[in-house]
Amino acid sequence: MLKINDQITIEDTELKESFVRASGPGGQNVNKVATAVQLRFDLAANRSLRADQKERLRGIAGSKMTRDDVLLLQVDANRTQGANRDEARRRLAQMIREALPRPAPRIKTRPTRGSIERRLEAKRQQGQRKANRAKPRGED
Repeated sequence: MLKINDQITIEDTELKESFVRASGPGGQNVNKVATAVQLRFDLAANRSLRADQKERLRGIAGSKMTRDDVLLLQVDANRTQGANRDEARRRLAQMIREALPRPAPRIKTRPTRGSIERRLEAKRQQGQRKANRAKPRGED
């Protein structure tokens, strides 16, 4: 069981783990032992997250989401299966925690008069600067 917070837990039956050979350094051990973990979390089948939380998780996951609405994490940062498994579960829990809170609604604000005047003055100065770069016109 993966505990996200006091209210939300992910059952082990919702997670599918498979172990594959890791890439990168590790000597001959890397060619013999499947230490990298692929953790799959089926978001569509999950019942502990609300629809809005699932949608935010999809956005956070980005390219880690498959077309079948499965979150796929591959971890091969460590040299042992257990450490990679723990790291994958930690990353999944962190992603879910980021998706839980609702974002604060955006409040429209108007720019202050001073900021408008400063912007327009900067535009005037930039235009003058560019005009000064131009070749002088001959008086024909």
